[in-house]
Amino acid sequence: MQTYRIIPAIMSGGAGTRLWPASTEARPKQFHALGGAQTMIAETARRVSGDVGALSFLAPMVLCNERHAALVRQSITNPAALVFEPAPRNTAAVGAIAAALGAELAPDALVLLLPADHVINDVAAFHAAITRAAPFAHERIVTFGITPDRPATGYGYIRQGAALADGVFAIESFREKPNAATARDYLATGEYAWNSGMFLFSPEVLLREFAASADIRDRALAALAAAKRDGVNIHLDAEAFASVPSAPLDIAVMEKTAHAAVVPCEIGWADVGSWDEIWRLAPKDARGNALQGPVVAIDISNTLVRSDGLKVCAAGVSDLVIIASGDAIVILPRERAQEVKELGARAAKLEN
Repeated sequence: MQTYRIIPAIMSGGAGTRLWPASTEARPKQFHALGGAQTMIAETARRVSGDVGALSFLAPMVLCNERHAALVRQSITNPAALVFEPAPRNTAAVGAIAAALGAELAPDALVLLLPADHVINDVAAFHAAITRAAPFAHERIVTFGITPDRPATGYGYIRQGAALADGVFAIESFREKPNAATARDYLATGEYAWNSGMFLFSPEVLLREFAASADIRDRALAALAAAKRDGVNIHLDAEAFASVPSAPLDIAVMEKTAHAAVVPCEIGWADVGSWDEIWRLAPKDARGNALQGPVVAIDISNTLVRSDGLKVCAAGVSDLVIIASGDAIVILPRERAQEVKELGARAAKLEN
């Protein structure tokens, strides 16, 4: 049986503003236990570690903001590299650096680029999807498409093309986040998957397929070449990295390359991007409530209540999000959970 050596490259640059007030710039959502017993970044690293069938996971690299260095080290004890980004430059720059560093760390290995803040409940199915993808990742950039179970409007979609093998397809097109009617049409065809933002590739292939966005690749690699290194710590050159155009990998590379593939999969995946999503994923009581922390509840239903210290008491309400964290309390209808980001921005102005 062929073994595929894989370097996980964990992207930990997000601020998680849609999960304020628990998630803040100082401690973003990936450093909270929102999808399991451990922090989300620790759960991400745990599911891509050790040897699993044909997969041999090497020590991970983590690409993050330097202000989060201590938080990363608390969650991941064996990194092959900690790459510190002086400023956010989106996933295309991160992908180019991960590819170049992967080639440096283990020239024969594939790189698995992963956000630090996803939930994956069926780890065995995830490993099976990676195993299906690995034989194609030496020639193609393979992304993992999540088989949709509802007409979600918050995700981008991938339309699969011709079958390359059982469970592996060429990519016909990427589609932006649809409206509700279009999302229902996508679901009905069975030809679309949610775009998970996870990628498996050979470093050589990804760097080659940056041809249409060579400026991003070249400037990112210049920042890596000029980086200051101290053991596993790699401090990207701030001036060089500031010049890198900001773009997602999907737009910079995936929408332009003819060498892409998608592996549709059902892995219990969620991009935890709102408190409503936290409610949807959480264990609930008989009345649909997800309660965590010191909570007193009387006659409430379908409500998320979380507190990290302050006692929260609620009665006679339904379909709400109630969050008490730090020095803030948030209360809003679950269907308006996305407005937390705006509330956080306005609250910050009160502090100035």
